[in-house]
Amino acid sequence: MSGPMEITGFLMAIAGWMLSGFSLASNYWKISTIQGSVITSSRLYENLWKSCAQDNTGVFNCREFESLLGLSSYVQACRALMIISIILGVLGTLMALFGLKCTNIGATDETKKGKIALSGGLVYVFAGVCCLVPISWYAFNVTQDFYNPIYAGTRYELGSALYIGWAGASLLILGGSFLCCSCKRNPKGYKYSAPKSGQRIYTKSETSQSKAYV
Repeated sequence: MSGPMEITGFLMAIAGWMLSGFSLASNYWKISTIQGSVITSSRLYENLWKSCAQDNTGVFNCREFESLLGLSSYVQACRALMIISIILGVLGTLMALFGLKCTNIGATDETKKGKIALSGGLVYVFAGVCCLVPISWYAFNVTQDFYNPIYAGTRYELGSALYIGWAGASLLILGGSFLCCSCKRNPKGYKYSAPKSGQRIYTKSETSQSKAYV
C-alpha cells in the first residue's frame, strides 16, 4: 500500500464527509431571486427541512415542513439520500481507520488491512454518489423552475449549500478512489518446504562429482 496516497485519500474523504454534513444542515439550499423584483426588503430561502424569510434588518422567521407526504417527491428522495450519505461516511471512516497502514487498530496483517482500507474506500465512493445525486437533482429542479416561463411561483436561485455539497461529494469520491488505488495486490510467491529428516540436499559440486564417477 502507498502510505502518502492512503493518508491523502483518507483526509480528503473526511473533509468531504464534513462538508456533506454541513450542506445538509445549511439553510441556503435555494434563495429567492431579486431579478425583476421591485420589492427587495425580504429574502426567502429554503432547505430540505424548513422555509425561512428574512427582512433587510436581519430578522428572520422559519417554518418547518410539517407534512412529510405533502412535500415534493424529489425533496423526500433528497432527504433520504443525504442521510444515507452521512451514515455511509461514518461507516467508511471506521473501516478506513481499521485499514490504514499507519494505525495499529484491528488486524496487523498488511493484506487484511489493505482489504479493509479498500472496502472503506468503496464505501466513501458510494457516500459521495449518494450526496452528489440529491444535490444535482435539487439544483436541476430549482433551475428548471427559474427558467420556466409559465411558472407563477417564487423563483429561486441556487444556494451556497448546493455548492458546498458538490465540493463534499467530489472530495468523498476522490478520497475513496485514492484509498482504493493505494491498495495494491501483492504478487503470489512460491513457498518452499524444509527437507524432511533423512533426506540429503546435494550441492552443485557434489552433483558434478557423482557424475564423474559414473
